[in-house]
Amino acid sequence: MNNSLLIKYGLAGVGLDIVSSADICKHVFHTKASTKRMHTKNDNNNTEYSAVQSEPWSCTERCFPKLICCTYIHKTIANAFHPFIFIPGDGGSQVEAKINKTNSVHYICAKTSTDFFNIWLNLELLVPVVIDCWIDNIKLRYDNVTRRTSNTEGVETRIPGFGSTEPVEWLDPSHASTGAYFTDIGRLLYFTDIVNALVKLGHVRNQTLKGAPFDFRKAPNENQDYFVKLKQLVEETYESNGKTSVILLAHSMGGPMSQYFLNLQKQNWKDKYIKCLVTLSGAWGGSVKAVKVFAIGDDLGSYMLNGKVMKLEQITNPSLAWLMPSRNYWKMDEVLVQTDTKNYTLSNIEDYFMDVEYPNGWEMYQDTLPHSLNLTAPGVEVHCIYGTNVSTVEQVFYKAGSFYENPTLINGDGDGTVNRRSLEGCKTWSSKQKQKVYDLALPKVDHMGILKNVNVLEYISNLVNGL
Repeated sequence: MNNSLLIKYGLAGVGLDIVSSADICKHVFHTKASTKRMHTKNDNNNTEYSAVQSEPWSCTERCFPKLICCTYIHKTIANAFHPFIFIPGDGGSQVEAKINKTNSVHYICAKTSTDFFNIWLNLELLVPVVIDCWIDNIKLRYDNVTRRTSNTEGVETRIPGFGSTEPVEWLDPSHASTGAYFTDIGRLLYFTDIVNALVKLGHVRNQTLKGAPFDFRKAPNENQDYFVKLKQLVEETYESNGKTSVILLAHSMGGPMSQYFLNLQKQNWKDKYIKCLVTLSGAWGGSVKAVKVFAIGDDLGSYMLNGKVMKLEQITNPSLAWLMPSRNYWKMDEVLVQTDTKNYTLSNIEDYFMDVEYPNGWEMYQDTLPHSLNLTAPGVEVHCIYGTNVSTVEQVFYKAGSFYENPTLINGDGDGTVNRRSLEGCKTWSSKQKQKVYDLALPKVDHMGILKNVNVLEYISNLVNGL
């Protein structure tokens, strides 16, 4: 709820998370609207309005027709904000697991658990030796008959907190801090800075701000239930906020996930329920980084982790195959991996998967290829924000006889994770839909840094104030 409205109706001291139009209708006939806000600092050093000075209304003021007053206030408050739903990217949702296994990969690994426990992101599970247990619990198994993945036998996983902002604000529910160890995953803070900025404007967690976490290990073809739940969440959020259309705010892989979701909906549904789509670092055409991960894995920006160990889990995720460079943005004969005996391009990418000894990668690539080729515009207003001028891998180069060793990474333009040509994919929609498409390139802003960048926070704040 907008602070200015609370001040206007003498409710600046009422908790923002419990204020409703009914509260205002009740309060407005017992207090005078001239108020003085008292403020204090909370634990996060943010200003909180904690008290209000007010005077009784006069008889004349109380006799103002209540029906007109309350109807006006209810309509004003209900339409004060367009609610947000946050759609995270790869690695941007908490994952919980419950295990009941008959065997384990190491004697120190537990075979059973009494209940679900946090498995992503749980720093205690990423230490040497213990990480082997973690990999076995979180990796996926691919079935080339059903063309689907499943957990390791005896492992059940779930994505907690759908609809809440908590799971997309913090990757670790303990709110632990990792210092500089996990720089590529934002020190476990995900959408927190953006959520805090919106709360300062008067938004309310879990009322006008909602989270839509999903199993980021899987691509759209295995996330159909998620899209059903997301549609329901949009409709419920619309109804619970005075029939006000919703803003989808997505990061990284959440961008193409949002595009896929919107393309499932009819235009009249989008016109009614969606105000706009705001994307940060959208990976519209995949990334060469996915090619690198299939070869040597990714250490998540931490010297404490071994990329080749992390690879054992990472390459089992169909979402990684989905994020391979798209032929919409890379030429079929453009070299992605160079060796002394063979160059790998999109035209012979099957050979690459076979040569890195992961044929299931090729199968998952084929399963997800139709979804990576979809350039259909989302049919809603788009605000596409991304970083540029950050060194981003464009090609993987192996010296003679070193194919199974660490390659040299040849860099180009992008945000450090996604290549610029992929980040700019949203710009093609300008000529493919009647709704406006705005794009903003931010030099020297990296893939995760964009989530706390002051220019981004200001852009979103201005967007809210301008609606």
